[in-house]
Amino acid sequence: MSDLRVADVIRGMAAERPEAVAIRHRERALTYAELDERSNRLANALLAAGAGAGSRIAHLDRSAPEVVELLAAAAKLGGVAVPLNWRLAAPELGAIVTDAAAPFLIAGPEFMDVARSVADAVPQPLTVVGVGEEYEAWLAASDDVDPGGRGEPDDPVLQMYTSGTTGVPKGVLTTHRNLEAATFNVPTWSFDPDSVSLTPLPMFHVGGIGWTYLGLSQGATTILVSEFDAAGVLDQLESERVTNAVFVPTILQLLTSVPGAAERDFSALRSIAYGASPITTPVLKAALRTFDCELYGVYGLTETTGGVVLLSPEDHQREELLRAAGKPCPWMELQVVDGEVWLRGPNVMAGYANRPAETAAALTADGWLRTGDGGYLDADGYLFLTDRIKDMIVTGGENVYPIEVEEALAHHPAVQEVAVIGVPDPRWGETVKALVVLRKEASEEDLIGFARERLAGYKLPRSIELVEDLPHTPSGKVLKHELRARY
Repeated sequence: MSDLRVADVIRGMAAERPEAVAIRHRERALTYAELDERSNRLANALLAAGAGAGSRIAHLDRSAPEVVELLAAAAKLGGVAVPLNWRLAAPELGAIVTDAAAPFLIAGPEFMDVARSVADAVPQPLTVVGVGEEYEAWLAASDDVDPGGRGEPDDPVLQMYTSGTTGVPKGVLTTHRNLEAATFNVPTWSFDPDSVSLTPLPMFHVGGIGWTYLGLSQGATTILVSEFDAAGVLDQLESERVTNAVFVPTILQLLTSVPGAAERDFSALRSIAYGASPITTPVLKAALRTFDCELYGVYGLTETTGGVVLLSPEDHQREELLRAAGKPCPWMELQVVDGEVWLRGPNVMAGYANRPAETAAALTADGWLRTGDGGYLDADGYLFLTDRIKDMIVTGGENVYPIEVEEALAHHPAVQEVAVIGVPDPRWGETVKALVVLRKEASEEDLIGFARERLAGYKLPRSIELVEDLPHTPSGKVLKHELRARY
């Protein structure tokens, strides 16, 4: 490893490519020189207000340049950026800000009321700075001289909280070394200084801020999408001549469902990475038809600083591998222990903030991360994911992985989206229930008959409910704990 730190990236690109656009958001364009200067001012403003090495600075807003400025500023003063999930309620946000012991919160105009309520509720003094006139005045009043900090390779620079789909959110300690390791995939995904990269994933998600950092590391331009609209994103892919993009399966499904999507000009696209949740083969084949570029399946976690297992474009040409997660990156080790995927390598987090017991449960003494994901390796070393271990359904003593049932139902032409959960049953312990969003009319009997041709009897849904939509995290994962609580 080259011992690259986050602040080095910003300083280096400001020197090499000062006028190149680093971040584009709506009508705004922030050059590398401006990003460097503004992050200097922000770092100095925070230092003057009492922040220092190890200080957590929280950010509450949709994707916008300010969160990138905060990441760079935190690196320059030895602090830690804490991007917050803007979909959470005030008490949930308060719990996270309390856990992080953050003394500062930068909030967008849309979130000022909730930010103030958080400040009133947390035990520590919390200064709230509003993006807009207040934030700009704060920066303008501060020195633009670089404070000069770099931090050590194993210092945390980013503290992302896991989405909480399976429990209370935990603060993942992401270090400079972790982010440097994330850039090892830059050649794979064909990033270079001429890249125009796009992410609609939220910046509190590793797929958003991590993907942005890949672009920064190369002096590329990253387009941030703060309000996802499928037709609008297709327009941007075409008009901005986007070369690289990262999506989740739900977004791919929405994009490929826009009428006329496959007739658009996406010839600038070099690659699309997709991940964060299982993908069904109908969605995958639609993406291949629509975008006609290299597709990379990506498996990783917040705890691995993004993707560390890849399904290559060549693998996508083999039907039997379309359900595979792929093979580990060359610098990563992978093993399956008692049905659980374990990973080890430079991408793996330093641990969970303030959670020694959870850290010890997740990280072995010799550095293996227990992912909590179920899976197996085939004879050629390809990883196939089954499901989150706790999502597995045990019905009459038989194990059923929801993704198997979801995959079968997703092939029905009337099915737009499907989620499968286990529901309590006095005889079998649990039975399989499917929640289905339709794109055209079909009956529950039609769907069960269709699944019966593709699944063992014990895997069949005992009930199918047609719903208008499914609950999702901002990163596109179906909130199965919400569905389980509901049913």
